[in-house]
Amino acid sequence: MMSLSFSTKAGTLHCLQDRLPMARIAPLAYFTVEEWQAAPDTCLARVAMLPQPGPWIVRSSCRAEDNAEQSNAGAFLSLPDIATEDLPEAVARVIAAYGEAGAQDEVLIQPMLRNVLRSGVAFSHDPNTCAPYRVINWVEGADTAAITGGRSGRVWQQAACSPVAEPAELSGVVALLETLLDLFGQQPVDCEFAVTAEEGRRQLWLLQARPLILPHAPESDAVQAARLARIHDKVARGMLPYPFLMGSRTVYGVMPDWNPAEIIGIRPKPLALSLYRDLVTDAIWAYQRHNYGYRNLRSFPLMPHFFGLPYIDVRLSFNSFIPADLDEGLAGRLVDHYIDRLLAEPTLHDKVEFEIVYSCYTLDLPKRLERLEEAGFTREERKSIADSLRRLTNRIVHPKEGLWREDAAKLETLQSRREELMRSCADPLERIYWLLEDAKRYGTLPFAGLARAGFVAVQMLKSLVSAGVFSQSDYDAFMGGVSTVSGQLGRDRASLDKATFLARYGHLRPGTYDLLSPRYDEAPERYFDWTQKIAPPEPLRPFSLTLPQMREIVKLLDHHGLHPDPVGLLDFLQAGIELRELAKFHFTRNLSDALALVAECGGRWGFDREELAYCDIGVFKELHIAAVDPQEMLRRSIEQGKQHYRETLAVSLPPLIARPDDVWAFEWPETAPNFITQKQATAPVVGCDDRQRLAGAIVCIPNADPGFDWLFAYPIAGLVTAWGGVNSHMAIRAGELGLPAVIGTGELLYQRCCAAKRLFLDCSGRRIEVLA
Repeated sequence: MMSLSFSTKAGTLHCLQDRLPMARIAPLAYFTVEEWQAAPDTCLARVAMLPQPGPWIVRSSCRAEDNAEQSNAGAFLSLPDIATEDLPEAVARVIAAYGEAGAQDEVLIQPMLRNVLRSGVAFSHDPNTCAPYRVINWVEGADTAAITGGRSGRVWQQAACSPVAEPAELSGVVALLETLLDLFGQQPVDCEFAVTAEEGRRQLWLLQARPLILPHAPESDAVQAARLARIHDKVARGMLPYPFLMGSRTVYGVMPDWNPAEIIGIRPKPLALSLYRDLVTDAIWAYQRHNYGYRNLRSFPLMPHFFGLPYIDVRLSFNSFIPADLDEGLAGRLVDHYIDRLLAEPTLHDKVEFEIVYSCYTLDLPKRLERLEEAGFTREERKSIADSLRRLTNRIVHPKEGLWREDAAKLETLQSRREELMRSCADPLERIYWLLEDAKRYGTLPFAGLARAGFVAVQMLKSLVSAGVFSQSDYDAFMGGVSTVSGQLGRDRASLDKATFLARYGHLRPGTYDLLSPRYDEAPERYFDWTQKIAPPEPLRPFSLTLPQMREIVKLLDHHGLHPDPVGLLDFLQAGIELRELAKFHFTRNLSDALALVAECGGRWGFDREELAYCDIGVFKELHIAAVDPQEMLRRSIEQGKQHYRETLAVSLPPLIARPDDVWAFEWPETAPNFITQKQATAPVVGCDDRQRLAGAIVCIPNADPGFDWLFAYPIAGLVTAWGGVNSHMAIRAGELGLPAVIGTGELLYQRCCAAKRLFLDCSGRRIEVLA
């Protein structure tokens, strides 16, 4: 059978009439601008001959739409619910919307559909990756304009050869896409559809079909299926019981625990992925958690990846939050309960430690543990959990012997060793090796401990609110009085000259692990306007307890068997939050210096940064240890990394993989963002690269990376990030500045925010509103 060819909107629909077994096309009449101008009555007579009466929808069918170069979807006018007597005026308005209408441009008229249950847009291929995923974006009701405008809707995505069917409410839409692909010779296709209720049954309608313009040719369905089958099998194996782990199953997420989506992104290049694994998730994370009194999970890599997409093994993470002295049978049931809870409320995937896991003792823990009664945990078991967490927490927060104090001291060792190394005559490969080894031993290892202390501090602080000792404004005032490195950066930007400022902060970069992201001192004009004098931030206002609050805290600490006194507790709360950020600042200097040396060495051997981003960091370690051909070894690593990354770009997976079938098909979830402060902001929306418009704007950035701290040198009105948890760097920074921020919106809401011209952030009301 000869393939069909796309033409105008009306022409394509006309040629598809009676060719679609699973869908109908509403009766249609169409005519050219030339025909309308010559004989409008004749054109209207064609409408009168249609088998269904009005009201009508008058639609554009311009030659500038739906062609092989561009779709111009939604660029022209469609007028719904037009009465027959109003057709002439409606046709004139549609033609006027063409601008300089050509004689062969058309107008399409069809009867309005009634009893529309849902409507949407469906793609045969993912327009972002060009991979053969069937992507369906829909809303309940008839307003497809909301979809084409990118403002709302649900999104279902499934692979071309998926064994998993679409949801019942979308029945037939994937089959419609497959039929259109067959009819148009496998040319990627984009269509609009609607589902109506007719005499007790559902009817699928095709409203429009057009070519889907992709930047490059898609891979075959078979190649995609082979890759996804491997991921499916890996996930299925990982979800089986494991002899050295508690819990009967697992799930995989991009945000629970060490959240890779926030730190390196959901599709990091090979160098960034290998660095994050080496410095944190292969070993360091478990080593330090065990030091702090939790179960020993050493030698368990926390972050598997699926063709380069990094995920956290949530069962492993939940195991690592179990106190080492808790009964194993009870601990196993607790892990299963945590996983069940996450599956029941997947929007908590970036808040597991605050909403799901009991990882430390807080002043409201006994009340929070009551939830376990519903899950079948006895009073004795709940007491055992509380006692175990109390012992662990007392070891962490001890005013003199707290584990965090030893970790804080290691930061000075890291700094002194780095300075000695950089002064030495060591060659660049030796420096790379020791910068990264020291970054682990004296940087990410203590950072993992201080991050744990920081989490405990924030949870303890929140429990003071829930216990009624602090108000929400007290909480905000405490956070506003915390002095972090990031806060000092803002003050120093206002007071230091350029050279001194960059000597102190020049190693920072947005995308801490990304070689392609310039350091501050590599591109200072990109991040700061040095011609503008910056007003110094408001001075910190240290938080102080009232006497009644102090008395209440004394009672609560005594009642709960916690060791510190009120002053010691507040010292720990402040130190925990501040030192977490300080540790990150110091170890990222080692990392950033190592990346600069990677670029230097690679350049000497003929490779630029773009190429080096695809290599594995293990190559540079091997080059330090072995006598080999560096150019050949690096070339092979880069070529392999590029091949792997091409496959990474072709894979789409949900942020939470709850079962192996999710690899083949899933609905993109709406997330529950983290709203920081109780403030509101109404402002225009800008991206972080639009430096001239940052003042007074709500800025959208992809993740909560500390390298974006340069933004706070500008008087921005608010902040929105796609990824980031409630205790992420940017959440703490926004709380410190009193800046309204929405951290961790998820991909769907983030894209809607980026597409908006103006936003209203209501942090106290926990909502975002698109104003324009």
